[in-house]
Amino acid sequence: MKKLVFVLLIISLVVCCSCSKATSAEPTIPNQVKITGGSVQGVSENSLTVFKGIPYAAPPVGNLRWKAPQPVKPWKGVLKADHFGPSAPQIVAHNFARLSSDVGKISEDCLYLNVWTPALQKARKNLPVMVWIHGGGFAMGSTTQANWTCEKLAEKDVVLVSLNYRLGVLGFLTHPELTAENPQHTSGNYGLLDQLAALKWVQDNITAFGGDPKNVTIFGESAGGISVSMLCASPLAKGLFKRAICESGGAFGPIEEKRMLGVQRLKVTEQNGLDLAQRVGAKNLAELRQIPIERFIKDKASVMGGLWPVCDGYVITDDAYKLYKQGKYNDVDVLIGTNSNEGATFVQGPVHKEAYLQYVKLFGPLEPLALKVYPGTTDAEALASMRNIVMDTIFAWPTYTWARLQSQTGKGRVYVYYFNRNDAENNAAASFKGAAHSDEINYVFGHINTTFNAHYTDKDRALSSTMMSYWTNFAKTGNPNAPGLPAWPRYKEGADTIMYLDPDQVQAGPQPNLARLQLLDIFFNAIHGLN
Repeated sequence: MKKLVFVLLIISLVVCCSCSKATSAEPTIPNQVKITGGSVQGVSENSLTVFKGIPYAAPPVGNLRWKAPQPVKPWKGVLKADHFGPSAPQIVAHNFARLSSDVGKISEDCLYLNVWTPALQKARKNLPVMVWIHGGGFAMGSTTQANWTCEKLAEKDVVLVSLNYRLGVLGFLTHPELTAENPQHTSGNYGLLDQLAALKWVQDNITAFGGDPKNVTIFGESAGGISVSMLCASPLAKGLFKRAICESGGAFGPIEEKRMLGVQRLKVTEQNGLDLAQRVGAKNLAELRQIPIERFIKDKASVMGGLWPVCDGYVITDDAYKLYKQGKYNDVDVLIGTNSNEGATFVQGPVHKEAYLQYVKLFGPLEPLALKVYPGTTDAEALASMRNIVMDTIFAWPTYTWARLQSQTGKGRVYVYYFNRNDAENNAAASFKGAAHSDEINYVFGHINTTFNAHYTDKDRALSSTMMSYWTNFAKTGNPNAPGLPAWPRYKEGADTIMYLDPDQVQAGPQPNLARLQLLDIFFNAIHGLN
């Protein structure tokens, strides 16, 4: 009898303990995760869980205007992450470069990011992470734009993050008083500091979404690609990402007194802040911080390329060309490339041959060589050459230089692409041949439909599928290749290792437009003082 009582007592204790554990365990709430700042609730979209509008830093308003991003302010309860956060203040350019212009609500409180993850619904962990940095000349753009949404890429078993960052005056203004108040004695580059803050947020929080913080790939296009290039050269970004993809970017131009092809030094640009303050009637920094943002947006001298990242000795430490020559950069795997007619977006025409021949004199003693590779005997030829000069100096030569320098001084794997489209129906309305600036974006994100002034075919959709596989394979392993895909060789100077991405054919080939790039190499080496 005593034994029976003892056995019953043990059973009751076990049952009570089990009940106690079950009662005290926190309930699992679908699509809800705990992160820096508090809990966030996402929404299910097909096979993904999507979180939109997560703050990654404190609102940069009031006294935080023109300061480095500060830690996010914790919130109470559960944040409903079911809609995009506000976009950075900007002028909305309608259908610029065949892009959606829907940037939604605009606010100075704009430091928000979004996450698309397949991991939560599949109970998976340590998926590779891709972080998208949008373009727009450091003056416009937003994660809300329809052809920059990340759901189709995320369906390929990667966690996708996209972020907004400060643009224009708010993102890149320099001013002597800003420099004086800063602990690093610098100003400007706030937009790049925002990107760094978002990458630190990813390191701290992406595990909660099923992502692997040790396997992060940053990727961007145009100003986003330039940002990627600058982060690859910045000591502040060390350890924040493992791989990088740059579409039509690269920051290898010289440090200049007047910005044309590179960046300026901080002390040179501080006059821009003084000039802006005078234009808006602010006597000092305190008054400048009180100026309504609408006044800055109307300031034509400050928008669309008027303000840019600067060599401040902190975020951007020096001439990237020289840093790469010395091996002083974040040596990560890179996948980089350009489109076949980038310049068509920026040079609409007409271009008269007389004016063009005067322009080519900028090449100085190289003018005769320039006219051989950039001829201008007719107006039509002058238009084509002007487009090619813009493409080569801003996009193709920096990419060519990046590939060569990193393959010489680094250990990271380098893959280079050349994107082209020659479909007559697509290009008839645009009056040019080839792929314009940003044309590859819809292919990378899988948004191949009949929008954005292009009529896509089954060939386009097949190329998009291939490119999405290349991009996500690279993010997973540092190698874009996989069974069933055309072989993409690692870059080797002088060999047929450039991957031609064309709806008609995907294959490796020689460096396109080599004679033009070799001319620019002589030209830029002289500017860099390396001849």
